[in-house]
Parts: sequence; C-alpha cells; structure tokens
Amino acid sequence: MITVSLSRFDPIVAPPCVPAGERIYAIGDIHGRIDLFQALLDQIRRDNEARDPATVRLILLGDIIDRGPASAELVARCRALSERSDRFVVLKGNHEAMMVDALGGNLHALALWLRNGGDAALASWGVDAALIAEGPPHKCIADARAHVPAATIAWLRALPTTLRIGDYLFVHAGIRPGVPLADQTEPDLLWIRREFLDSGADHGLVVVHGHSISARGPELRANRIGIDTGAYRTGSLTALMLEGSDRLLLSTGPGEAA
Repeated sequence: MITVSLSRFDPIVAPPCVPAGERIYAIGDIHGRIDLFQALLDQIRRDNEARDPATVRLILLGDIIDRGPASAELVARCRALSERSDRFVVLKGNHEAMMVDALGGNLHALALWLRNGGDAALASWGVDAALIAEGPPHKCIADARAHVPAATIAWLRALPTTLRIGDYLFVHAGIRPGVPLADQTEPDLLWIRREFLDSGADHGLVVVHGHSISARGPELRANRIGIDTGAYRTGSLTALMLEGSDRLLLSTGPGEAA
C-alpha cells in the first residue's frame, strides 16, 4: 500500500474543503483492471475503518473500460454498486462515450474506439475475435449488440459528466478555462488536455480529474489534482481521499493486485 498525506496549505488562504461529516474517495482511470480496483478498495476500506464515522462517497472518474482484460465484469460490478447506493458514483469518461457511440452505429467512433482499447473491452463481453480484428464494421457492431446488454449501454450513456462537492469539482478530463461550469461542453469535459492542464487559472473550484496519465504520480496543482496514474500499464491505480481540508493519496503498487 502506498499512502501520501497532502495536508499542506498556505495558512493565509482558506484551504478547499468538503462539507463537514463527509469523506470522499475519488479513483482515477481503471481501464478494465478489476484486480487493481479490488486492491484499492481494500486499501480504502482499511483507511475508512481507521477514521471516525462519516458519510462516505466513492467517485470513479470515468474510463472504467477498455485496455485491461475485465471491462465487462467491472461494468457489471460498478453498475450494481451505483444502483444500490447514490454514494457510489461513476462519472462518464471519453472511453465510455466512444463505446456508446460505436455501438449506436457510428463507424468513425468504432474505429477510434478499437484503436484505443475497445478491442479488449469487446473481447471481455465475448464478441467474436475475428470480427473485432477484421470486421466488417457493421457485423462487429451487430455482434457487440448481441453480447452487451442494452441496459448496460443505457447505463453507460446516462452516466453523469461532473459532480461538485464542497470546493471540489470531479470530472473525467477537465474543464475549459474561463468558461462557466454551466456552459462547459461534454466534449471538453471528456477529452480536454493541454488547454486545461497548462492553465494556471483560478477555476473557482479545485478540479479533480483523470484522463491524462502522469506515470510519475498524481499531479497536485493549486487549481487541479490529476490522479490518472496509468493503471492498465503501470499497475498503479490511485485514489484521493478528501475530508474537511485534509487530503490523502492511496495507490496500488507492484504485487498488490490479486
């Protein structure tokens, strides 16, 4: 288990906070690595049990599918947990959006998705390997629709894109600087990179995001916290704990996954 305390703030400036009595655990891009997800959940459970009682919320920052081997199993588990409690929230990532568009018949989205790990996701649902590799595209989509339950596709389509709690905004990729939150577009929330990552603007909230891999570890800036540590290729899946003005990072490491 790797944990890092992050309770360092300028004493002159009021630190960002979550509401009293709440404890938040936000998890970065899982990408089909249910083994790492389970290992991180175990860490979260131990951390939570060691603290005073609080209302706990678990937030996944999107991209739970693709690249890793267990997209189907992970989606089924996350869907069940989200339907059981509103304190388990899955945000939409660009990979979920690509999958929904592809299985809706968008051939451009299908090609883009397959180039970015969608082949592994389809394989996890049992789609014919030859169709995934060679097509034709319309037959691949038809086979995918036969294997992926319509209710699963509907759940992925309906995932929220943002969640605001206290002084924090949770989103998959980020926001466009200078644009009010109400006017942000879904493509920016799911896909934005450099315009957001390079910005030092005060967004009025601290943005907690995934999407852009930082293999050297989470990125902590005054205006954003990036926790995509490339789980599918590094073995490091990261969670950010927030309680009051406190912050703590928890990450899986080599040998921790089952």
